[in-house]
Amino acid sequence: MTEHTLTVAGVTVDTRHWIGGRRVASAETFTDVSPIDGSTIGEISRGTALEAAAAVAAAKAAFPVWAATSRAERARILHAVADGVEKRIEDLSIVETTDNGALLRSHRRGVMPRVAHNFRFFADWLLKLEHEDFETRGHTNHVSWDPAGPSVLITPWNAPLMLATWKVAPALAAGNTVVLKPAEWSPLTASLLADIAAEAGLPAGVLNVVQGYGSEIGDALTSHPDVRRISFTGSVPTARRIAESAAGNLTPLSLELGGKSPLLVFADADLDLAVDLAVEQYDNAGQVCLAATRFLVEESVAEEFTRRFVEKAATLTQGDPRHETTDIGPNIHPRQLEKIDAFVQRALAAGARAVIGGHRKDTQYYAPTLLTDVAQDSEIVQEEVFGPVLTLQTFSTEEEAVRLANDTRFGLAATLATADAERAERVTAQLVAGTVWVNCFFVRDLQAPFGGSRHSGVGREGGTWSFDFYCDLKNTVIAPNGWKSHG
Repeated sequence: MTEHTLTVAGVTVDTRHWIGGRRVASAETFTDVSPIDGSTIGEISRGTALEAAAAVAAAKAAFPVWAATSRAERARILHAVADGVEKRIEDLSIVETTDNGALLRSHRRGVMPRVAHNFRFFADWLLKLEHEDFETRGHTNHVSWDPAGPSVLITPWNAPLMLATWKVAPALAAGNTVVLKPAEWSPLTASLLADIAAEAGLPAGVLNVVQGYGSEIGDALTSHPDVRRISFTGSVPTARRIAESAAGNLTPLSLELGGKSPLLVFADADLDLAVDLAVEQYDNAGQVCLAATRFLVEESVAEEFTRRFVEKAATLTQGDPRHETTDIGPNIHPRQLEKIDAFVQRALAAGARAVIGGHRKDTQYYAPTLLTDVAQDSEIVQEEVFGPVLTLQTFSTEEEAVRLANDTRFGLAATLATADAERAERVTAQLVAGTVWVNCFFVRDLQAPFGGSRHSGVGREGGTWSFDFYCDLKNTVIAPNGWKSHG
């Protein structure tokens, strides 16, 4: 270990920024803490407006050559990045588990393989990206996707590398250069990604990583006139600040924000399946934006559903996320734990009843919680908690279920449990959500559009939608028989 590196479970991680193909240290640092036990992992370079400007300048300088690089060569390099990720799945998994507390077995088996898949998918999609030419009064219309320019990508702490590469991969495939700003609570795998990308042959300046607090470097990135795209995943208040910052330059935004998604359980549903779906909402200690945190259960089966849910939830093991048998790990930070508990205590004071949980287990872990006797207009029903806290309400008619499901300011996702195909079609057509799952949860395909409605976001990414965002679309209209002969 040197002054600018640290060792995490035997893996060496550079703590400096990655700017213009080289490591850059800041004068000051911030402390990275493991949520597993509250121990200090190390000191990380704390970016300022100076490093932010340098990263954008590096991205701008690298853009012309990368934008002119052939699709085939860009795709080849992205596949090489995926190869590098796959070679280091174990390293990436243990570092990210230490840094953000998510389950090690999930990182090994699902999350890190998905990181590699992000690069492969968008590399392959790039090679088949096209729009069929069409005619207008004998003229030929040809649609093309032109690289837009330097892109600032601001990513969250709950699935750091997977969500970062969900943005990085299509931005690079599109021919853009990137400044990645990872969350300060989980910065380490972004640093490893910089190493992997460099080893894969990604040219200097095409990917830059700047660490630090959003309050200190965010505006310098999002208000910069040379930035042509901004993609952000996080909270609604931060999104508002980013939008205000970007407005001066009319910089296009993609915003994936919070959720307060419903799980609708009808009396005809397979209750065992419905309960399995419900308990799954505790995944990642409830730190999932798509989580169906509001159970809406038909009155006639509510008691039985609750009984089975309590029995199933009791089988979950909460503890050290590095252990193979653990189902629920810690929450990311003591500050987040305090926020979660404050939500729950206010709800209990207002008359809610904790069927299970309702309290901290210690300074790092919050007990899986289910609250009933909650009013539709209450804070606990309307606001995103982002922890292992669920609510249960009942309904008597399909119309009431839809009304309750749509009655928040969010619209990210919804989950529906029913055995009636016609009902599923009717209800899903009325739900305000970017993604609806019927008798399943968290089935994601990168070619599908992803994003939220209302306060859950702006825009859609995935498949061609990602290229639509990260590119400037151009339509070229060609007149018939207008060519000069060179014979």
